[in-house]
Amino acid sequence: MALDEPDHRLFVATRTPPQLAVFDTNSGRLVVALPAVQDSDDLYYDSARKRVYIPGGEGCISVFQQDDADHYKVLTKVQTAIGARTAGYFGKGRKGFDRFYLAVPARADRGAEVWIYTVQD
Repeated sequence: MALDEPDHRLFVATRTPPQLAVFDTNSGRLVVALPAVQDSDDLYYDSARKRVYIPGGEGCISVFQQDDADHYKVLTKVQTAIGARTAGYFGKGRKGFDRFYLAVPARADRGAEVWIYTVQD
């Protein structure tokens, strides 16, 4: 889960069905539910870019754009080609300094890794 406190929105990644659910924290109402990556453990809100990032075990990262408090769209799905669902996002709000860290589990032919993505505008 992640919180957009100024807009009173709570972001939740659900597993069944796999989706991004956005709730109004004032009323508790569901604002929108959009299909998302399967098998997710994490969700991050980038307040500077108004984006939500959800890594998933199906082999991609779902990225959503918040147009305003009530309107969201799928921006892209970043293919990771590996079932990595644990991540970390560190945004400083300055272009070129935001990083998304994906924890890639060990496989038969390779050890565990951390893949680093630079967040783009």
